[in-house]
Amino acid sequence: MLGAFLLGFLCQKKKSTKPARDRDYDKEYRTYHGTPEQIANRSARNKARRVMEKEVGKSALKGKEVDHKKPLSKGGSNARSNLQVLSKTANRKKGNK
Repeated sequence: MLGAFLLGFLCQKKKSTKPARDRDYDKEYRTYHGTPEQIANRSARNKARRVMEKEVGKSALKGKEVDHKKPLSKGGSNARSNLQVLSKTANRKKGNK
């Protein structure tokens, strides 16, 4: 009897001290990820990665990133001549230069 009581007590969900908030995740996604500009940017990044995967192979890109020598924001393109493979650290260090 006591064992069943303890088991029931231990299995109870604890109430959160934070107030419940209803979030509309679909709306957030549409707002932050669904604008035409963001969709175009994501498509361009994916295309650049596919171009490099085709040329150097998927295994060569494992743990690395495709970098634009001249950033897209500064007029660069997704042409192969503007792409290079860098480590994540090197790509972040380079930034938008």
